[in-house]
Amino acid sequence: MIQIQNVKKVFNTKTGMVYALNDVSLSVEQGDIFGVIGYSGAGKSTLLRLVNGLEKPDSGSVKIDGKDITKLSRKDLNLMRKDIGMVFQQFNLLESQTVYQNIALPLIMSGMKKKEIQKRVEELLAFVGLDKKSGVYVSQLSGGQKQRVGIARAIATNPKILLCDEATSALDPKTTEAVLQLLKKINTELKITILLITHEMNVISKICNKVAVMKEGEICEQGETVSVFSKPVQDITKAFVNTVINNSIPCTLLKDLSYQDPIIRITFFGENSKQSLISRINKQFEVETTILFASVNELGETILGILILQLEGENEEIIKVENYIRGQNVGIERMAF
Repeated sequence: MIQIQNVKKVFNTKTGMVYALNDVSLSVEQGDIFGVIGYSGAGKSTLLRLVNGLEKPDSGSVKIDGKDITKLSRKDLNLMRKDIGMVFQQFNLLESQTVYQNIALPLIMSGMKKKEIQKRVEELLAFVGLDKKSGVYVSQLSGGQKQRVGIARAIATNPKILLCDEATSALDPKTTEAVLQLLKKINTELKITILLITHEMNVISKICNKVAVMKEGEICEQGETVSVFSKPVQDITKAFVNTVINNSIPCTLLKDLSYQDPIIRITFFGENSKQSLISRINKQFEVETTILFASVNELGETILGILILQLEGENEEIIKVENYIRGQNVGIERMAF
């Protein structure tokens, strides 16, 4: 649905040329909730602005449904934008207008008839849980309620794509959870593809099926969310993942470890997380197992379990254990210290 290929975007500043995006490529398929994460200045917002045509790349292509939007006329670009909704960090609502008026605005601009607008706004208010707030002024709403209004407005014209620019950054944790569940509902029930940018890995873990990690205008790692979380490669990705899953051995345990015995990291997915693996190892092999770290994490609708063990025994027996674990359809690696 969205294909960004070898995109470069350079800005001229007082201090010289700044590469906001440098040879960036990613593909968002229909039905994805695709998250792009990075620190401030990584190029996330510029990437998002390319998708709705607010920015044009200096080189490379941005395609939506196979059409390169960088080559569209202004008229065709405006038509394409009708298929793209946008949710903002600071809501971008008309504070002096009512909830109804804010949601109705894009429908009025599209030329919809008054009765049809009323019906559509009422549907949206019910969908986002604000059916009793229709006549309330936006200035009287909480942050979470304002974001729900912003989301309702963004999906009012039945877009194919919803872009979210740090949509939960201004919200408290409880409200963030509610907004994320609403976005998941939009994706599942309305079949809208979502591309969101964030600096919070917790957001990625809750609803995204795919993720790209950005640093200094480049994508340094991307893939299925479960894959990236279970085995991050780049240091920046490891740092982000550790904010959600701290899979390091506690320092108090490290002090007393004998590094002559191997330490292994086992990764479980989905149904495999329910295995009684340690019990079976202890029964079948002449080894002693010491659990150094264990966690079970929910990534969207997938369970990710991480277990770090130290194995004590004869080398041949330890190799048998490792081979046995590999045969259980779980991930395994020796850890170096």
